[in-house]
Amino acid sequence: PKPNPTLSTMASSSPVRSSSPRGLSDSSSPVNYNTPGSTPNRTPRTPRSLSSHVPRTPTSAVTPNRRNELGSQSRHMIPSSQHEGKMQLSSSSRVDPVSRSVIWGTTVSVQDTMNKFINFFDEFVDERTGEPLYPQLLKEILEEDARHINLNCKNLHDFDADLYRQLVFYPAEIIPIFDMCIDRIIQRDYPSQAENQDRIQVRTFNLTDVKSMRELDPKDIDTMVAIKGMVIRCSGVVPDMMSAFFQCVNCGNTEEVPIDRGRIDEPTTCSNCKLKHSMRIIHNRCSFSDKQILKIQETPDSIPQGETPHTVTVFTFGDLVDVAKPGDRVEITGIYRAKPKRVSNRQRAQHSLFETFVDVLHIRKTTKNRFGAENAKVDKESEYFTPFEESDNVASISNERVQELKELAEDPDIYEKLKNSLAPSIFEMDDVKKGILCQLFGGANKKFEKSQRDNFRGEINILLCGDPGVSKSQLLQYVHKLAPRGIYTSGKGSSAVGLTAYVTKDPNTGEMVLESGALVLSDRGICCIDEFDKMSESTRSILHEVMEQQTVSIAKAGIVCTLNARTSILASANPVESRIDV
Repeated sequence: PKPNPTLSTMASSSPVRSSSPRGLSDSSSPVNYNTPGSTPNRTPRTPRSLSSHVPRTPTSAVTPNRRNELGSQSRHMIPSSQHEGKMQLSSSSRVDPVSRSVIWGTTVSVQDTMNKFINFFDEFVDERTGEPLYPQLLKEILEEDARHINLNCKNLHDFDADLYRQLVFYPAEIIPIFDMCIDRIIQRDYPSQAENQDRIQVRTFNLTDVKSMRELDPKDIDTMVAIKGMVIRCSGVVPDMMSAFFQCVNCGNTEEVPIDRGRIDEPTTCSNCKLKHSMRIIHNRCSFSDKQILKIQETPDSIPQGETPHTVTVFTFGDLVDVAKPGDRVEITGIYRAKPKRVSNRQRAQHSLFETFVDVLHIRKTTKNRFGAENAKVDKESEYFTPFEESDNVASISNERVQELKELAEDPDIYEKLKNSLAPSIFEMDDVKKGILCQLFGGANKKFEKSQRDNFRGEINILLCGDPGVSKSQLLQYVHKLAPRGIYTSGKGSSAVGLTAYVTKDPNTGEMVLESGALVLSDRGICCIDEFDKMSESTRSILHEVMEQQTVSIAKAGIVCTLNARTSILASANPVESRIDV
């Protein structure tokens, strides 16, 4: 039966959690933001999306002013008895509204979801330690005064596959429920820190299915997806309004209006003097959060033959701003959204063509088959420090890993073991492999106070010169896959502009901006250049500044700047006349 609108908007006399102690500062989940995907204009039902066996959710169920009150106040939470066809509701019922609420358009019970997640949080045992994982992780997070907790979806899938399915198909509704459960667990286990602690947000990662950018289609809209790619562009940090502050020009009465599904409704009448259209916005007293736009491009190994790489626009918010930088290979976990395109900014008419993007929930840089260059556990003064912790490892697991590395360092044969592990499919070439190992580990950057130079580079540059067919290109490919950052390019297909930076017009603002080239994208990594002898002399001269000064100087189209290019260059070339003359 069709839901009764009077029942679906019924007010709750006992909200689950009051939002007053924490305020509106909870801004680290994209379901809270004024993103285009959270606007009331939803994606029309296409035949393909209707054919999905999972019921779709037409609108976002959680608004910023209701994130902490997931009772029946939200118009998307309807009584479960109504959903089952019982249209009568007794006025004398004393049942908790949350226990009778379901997510709009589904049979997912809010109370059952909360019970399942709390059960998973308390009882999931880590195989590596044999102890409950997440209670210990929450304890460490509270000690470090962090604002988010990472949830490994692989663990959730192994513990409760049905809860994992609900999370994937209804992330905008389930994730705020998880946030509220974490808040209740803190009140239960750490009552002394419950009032002073900022709300901890759940960040999900490691989905069982990582999609290619080409596989994203309309049936994935408003679901949780995971994609892999390389960051090629980062915008500046822009303010995103979370709540607006209005003041009456007649009597001075003030009113604060939070964002609601991407819109802020200006009060038409003053609540004090009843004068119409007398409210004006006071920008200095509005609350904002950080927002950043990233461009993610497909990695070369995932591009089909004869195709050009696809790009996806992603939005990061709050703590995730400035986590990913151009050149990083990342795994993005977020909510796939769609927004309609307007004919012009002055008209409300919209095109039938929609733009798609991803609201980011988690950014993961470290993979099992690649070196990791950043760590949130190191000293803040270190060049490898990052403020964002992307894993769910507790301190005991991290200490075990450090102990393993120390034991390896004390092994007298460690040099030979590492050499045998580097490109094991290539026979011999021991001296070449040892030299590449030294380049991968790098030297130590030195600073001398009495010297005129501030920094002496520790990066090592290598040129492999040999006959054709001696596995030079294979070594370059292996190093490219192993290094945490880096670009693989060919000398014949590279230009001076492609290696340094070029000027282009920003599609969003229309301003002239710099796009990073291969050397700048390889900052803190290795740039692999094949066919170095085929490169033109003018292009090769660009590398002199990079190898010695570790910078790239640009003066183009009125833009004068110096970009960091702290990269090691690994190049391969053939000798004169293609063979060594002995």
